[in-house]
Amino acid sequence: MFTKTLTYIGSKTIRFTEEAGRLFIMFGQTLSWIFKPPVNIRNIFQQMEAIGVNSLPVVIIMAMFTGMVMAIQTYTGFKRFSAENYMGPVVALSITRELGPVLTGLIVAGRAGAAMAAELGTMRVTEQIDALVTLATNPIKYLVVPRFFAGFIMLPLLAIVADAVGMVGGYMVAVYVLHANPVIYVRMSTDYLELNDIYGGLLKACVFGVIISIVSCYKGFYTEGGAEGVGKATTGAVVYSMMLILVANYFMAALLFR
Repeated sequence: MFTKTLTYIGSKTIRFTEEAGRLFIMFGQTLSWIFKPPVNIRNIFQQMEAIGVNSLPVVIIMAMFTGMVMAIQTYTGFKRFSAENYMGPVVALSITRELGPVLTGLIVAGRAGAAMAAELGTMRVTEQIDALVTLATNPIKYLVVPRFFAGFIMLPLLAIVADAVGMVGGYMVAVYVLHANPVIYVRMSTDYLELNDIYGGLLKACVFGVIISIVSCYKGFYTEGGAEGVGKATTGAVVYSMMLILVANYFMAALLFR
C-alpha cells in the first residue's frame, strides 16, 4: 500500500513536471516568434473577434448583474453601521480591482479558451498540425502567436467594458432601488477611486489573457487520443486556466494593492 502510494505520487509529480516544462517551452517559443516577420494581421484580427467580440455579450451581462449584486450586498452590510454613503466607493473599487478583470478572465477561459483548445486539438488528431510542419510552416508562429496577441490585447479591453458596465449597474440599483443620493454616490466614488486601481485591474487582465491563450493552445497542441483526447484537452484547458487565473490574481493583488 505504501509503495503504491509513493509510486502514484511520483508518477503524478513527473507528469506535472513534464507538462509545466513543455508549457514554459511553448511560452518561450511564442515570445521568440512574436516580432519575427511576417506578421499575419488578418489571423490576429480573426482571433481578436473570436476571443473578444464574441465574448462581449456574456461579459456585459456578467458585469451588469455583478455590479447590481455588489450594490445590494454593500448597502445591506453598511446600513448596520450607518455608512451607506461608502457604498459607491466599495462597489467601484471591488469592480475595478478584482471582480471586473477576474470574472472576465474566468468567462473568457470558459468560452474562448475551450474553443481554442478544441480547435487546435482537432487539428492535432487530424494531423493538420503535422501537415503545417511538412509545408515548412512553423505551427507556433501560425497558430499560437495570433491567439497570444488576441488574448493579450482583448482581455484588458473586455475588462474596461466590465468595469464601466459594473459601475453603471451598481449606480442604477443604489439610486433607483435603494434610493441613494446620486450626487453623493458619484462624488464619493470618484473621490476614493484612483487611476492606480484601474491600471492595476487592467494589468491583471493582460496577464490573464496570456494565461488563457498559452494554456489553451498548449492543451490543444499536445492533444492525444482522438475525439476523447480533444474532450479532455478542452476540459483541461478551462480548468487549468481558471486555477492559474485565481492563483495569479492573489499574488498580483498582494503585489499591486498592498
